[in-house]
Amino acid sequence: MCDEAPRKWFAARIIGLGAPTRYASGMRAPVDAEKLQRFMEALGKRCRGPGRVYLVGGATALLHGWRPMTADVDLELDPEPDGAFEAIAKLKNELDINVELAAPSHFIPEVPGWQERSVFIDLYGEVGFLHYDLVSQALAKLERGSDRDLADVRAMIAAGLVTPESVRDGFAAIESRLVRFPRIDPESYGEDVRRFLESVQ
Repeated sequence: MCDEAPRKWFAARIIGLGAPTRYASGMRAPVDAEKLQRFMEALGKRCRGPGRVYLVGGATALLHGWRPMTADVDLELDPEPDGAFEAIAKLKNELDINVELAAPSHFIPEVPGWQERSVFIDLYGEVGFLHYDLVSQALAKLERGSDRDLADVRAMIAAGLVTPESVRDGFAAIESRLVRFPRIDPESYGEDVRRFLESVQ
């Protein structure tokens, strides 16, 4: 059976939430912590049932304070609250923000225990908002490897949100399943993780 991650990634863009806004109505304004807070409150209140929204990437960085703003609100819905997509479609225009469906598990294998490690933020309506597991986020950023991604992982370590040991253990837990992600070279990825962790210890 084919891996689900590429299909989830593609589906997010087909429905329009992950598509760059410039193809539709022009680039939207950056998101700061105050606008992100308004988005979470409004989304929770407009959903028609319980569920969970996991914040990822720049949204996590905003609320932890190591970035002043981000271009997109990246999130994962699991379980998906009823009415979430309709609410997001309207809030994108009302608040002038980009929203993308994106999670580490779309790009690397799920790290065991990610749900238990995800950090609760708040409850709005019946919807719980959490930071997606920081170990998973760190590993996804190390796989991508841009300067900003590496700076984010350093910030996570400096803030005590992850440790080099937890990131190393997380990689060991997914290493055997990297074969299900053909675009990743496991050997090169493992070497990148090792070198980075050595540089911060």
